[in-house]
Amino acid sequence: MQQPKIFTHKTQWSSNPGPNPRPTPSGHLLTDPTPTTPSTPPEAIEALDDRALDNSASAAAASNQAVTGPAAFAPSSGGSGDGGGNGSSAAELDARYGRGRRSRRPLIIGVVAVVAAAGLAWLAWAAIVGSNPPVTSRLLRFEVTSATSATATIQVDRTKSVEANCRLQAKSADFSIVGELTLTIPADSPRHQTLPATLTTQRSATSVVLIGCTTADSHRPH
Repeated sequence: MQQPKIFTHKTQWSSNPGPNPRPTPSGHLLTDPTPTTPSTPPEAIEALDDRALDNSASAAAASNQAVTGPAAFAPSSGGSGDGGGNGSSAAELDARYGRGRRSRRPLIIGVVAVVAAAGLAWLAWAAIVGSNPPVTSRLLRFEVTSATSATATIQVDRTKSVEANCRLQAKSADFSIVGELTLTIPADSPRHQTLPATLTTQRSATSVVLIGCTTADSHRPH
């Protein structure tokens, strides 16, 4: 603590601003011994400044080592060098924004659409052809005349003058085929006609069935 100053002259005042002096019995002025804050020596201030500079230099060196060190240029696990880093960044961006490899879904959808269109076209063609066949036939009546014979009458209609083949079968009680006959209708014959047919059977038949008529262009019996 600083010692109080004693002024020996009545007219002399301390140049330091401070508390008001007070006279003593001997006529001297005595300042109030108020405690003051001790000042820091210049040597201590210089030492503190040097230590702060050393700490700042150490922090800057550590920061530079973290930025430019080997870890900053280490390749990613996805590849080597710059290419690996770019690939890793691209993969991260794709994962973040939902982007991926080009999907094959449009190609699959296109193939399915083509196959479906082809199927629909074939069905339309089959429906048109099936609804207007070149020849149609129907069984009008049949009769079992004996154990080895049966007769039938069929009606044949053609939309154009083509040769047609009409097939009939004779069946027994157990639905076995016991006789069969194919009638050939010439192309220059009438398009609408009624034809008789006689079938020879191996044993007694119980029914006669018309399978249908076909042409060279239509192999499905009608």
